[in-house]
Amino acid sequence: MSFPLLTATAVLPAIGAIATAAVPAARRTAAKWLALLFSLGTLVLAGIVLARFEPGGSRFQLTESHAWIKDFGVRYELGVDGIGVALMALTALLMPFIILAGWHDADPLENQSRRWRPTQGFFALMLMTEAMVILSFEATDVFVFYILFEAMLIPMYFLIGGFGDRATSSAATAAAGGGDENAAAQRSYAAVKFLLYNLVGGLIMLAAVIGLYTVAGTFSLSEIAEARANGTFSMATSTERWLFLGFFFAFAVKAPLWPLHTWLPNAMGEATSPVAVLLTAVVDKVGTFAMLRFCLQLFPEASKWATPVILVLALISIVYGALLAVGQRDIKRLIAYASISHFGFIVLGIFAMTSQGQSGATLYMINHGISTAALMLVAGFLITRRGSRLISDYGGVQKVAPILAGTFLIGGLATLSLPGLAPFVSEFLVLVGVFSAYPVAGIIATTGIVLAAIYVLVLYQRTMTGPVKAEVQGMTDLKVRELVVVLPLIALLIFLGVYPKPLTEIVNPAVKHTMSDVQKKDPQPEVEAVK
Repeated sequence: MSFPLLTATAVLPAIGAIATAAVPAARRTAAKWLALLFSLGTLVLAGIVLARFEPGGSRFQLTESHAWIKDFGVRYELGVDGIGVALMALTALLMPFIILAGWHDADPLENQSRRWRPTQGFFALMLMTEAMVILSFEATDVFVFYILFEAMLIPMYFLIGGFGDRATSSAATAAAGGGDENAAAQRSYAAVKFLLYNLVGGLIMLAAVIGLYTVAGTFSLSEIAEARANGTFSMATSTERWLFLGFFFAFAVKAPLWPLHTWLPNAMGEATSPVAVLLTAVVDKVGTFAMLRFCLQLFPEASKWATPVILVLALISIVYGALLAVGQRDIKRLIAYASISHFGFIVLGIFAMTSQGQSGATLYMINHGISTAALMLVAGFLITRRGSRLISDYGGVQKVAPILAGTFLIGGLATLSLPGLAPFVSEFLVLVGVFSAYPVAGIIATTGIVLAAIYVLVLYQRTMTGPVKAEVQGMTDLKVRELVVVLPLIALLIFLGVYPKPLTEIVNPAVKHTMSDVQKKDPQPEVEAVK
């Protein structure tokens, strides 16, 4: 029996979570280092998986399959295609930086013993979330995926509600009159809203999962694909559409897609910056990944049937998210609304049903994860220094902390998809794919690019340029730990912006399989004959 490499990539951070939680209360620093070491070990295993993956090989590789609940046809089945392995590697890559960025976020507050924060629990919850997300990218059994899809809500709920942002000045708390009690109430509200939205989506998905088993008699993607290829399995049109809607609704909540997006700005605003990165750069990618993995593969005809409506929702997400980002007063909520706009681009690329669109959407998931991590983590370092998330509380930062301002600018330019940085490649491919199939949708989507330039540049201008405010005068520049967090992410943004080939070689074969599932071909360009 070969070594279960995929299982190991998920089990290692889970073991790390247990070990970190078990560290004695007085050994907080040891717990941090232990969590970091386990995250680095997971990154090594993910690198081995990536090295052993053959882009031109079979669709699902490094597969594992074991009987689990025989009476219900549930199997523990794992396997990765190019999309899954890329997102699994992204998760493992970001986690060490997230842990380093949150190094002091759960330290006990001075002179406030009643609000002691369990450092061990903070990092243990992060590692447990990583384990579940990685396993969800590897699961090829629908029931196993569903369990992970729901279970990852638990650690995220406690990370948002129990370890909220320490910045006391935000748009929400200012409107409520400020104070620790109001800030705690905002965190609690954000955590509950996150949980309720996603639980409702999960319950609807559960009904669809049961319906799928009733029709197919199995939860295994490979068995369903084989039965469909042999002509021994088919679904009635109405049944397929109802099941598709059940799955898609849950994934649209997780993504999030308008109008199911309202939980994200609250959650990102009230969470610590590393937790916000974990949420939007890692956890939310499970939703868009599942649209490719399950919606298109299990329900190809229903996916094509729903495409017009989904494209409209994606376009609304792009424009609506960008417009609200322009009007934000809170730095973290601005980044949250920008992410909603970006998720609209991802969904648009997926349901454009073109190879360029789906390749761009997959690259967008990866590049958005890196760019959002860079911008949000630098924003977190900025907020920690000033103690405020309000844009109006800043000014002239680049004169007192030039490195912080410079890295913030690069992260912002990546967010607006500046050519030469990684997100540009993915956004360009999405637009090419959309224009070739739906020109009007492509034209509307480009307005998101213009609006992105507005909210990013205005944010930088108001916080980093102009006269130095008195409260900013003594602000320190990035320290060594913070540079270790930010500089590799920026280097990666530049490298993948100039040379995206390593990613496209992994992703493109998987996209071809997805296009084959829905029996779609790229539109041929109309070329007039030369007279």
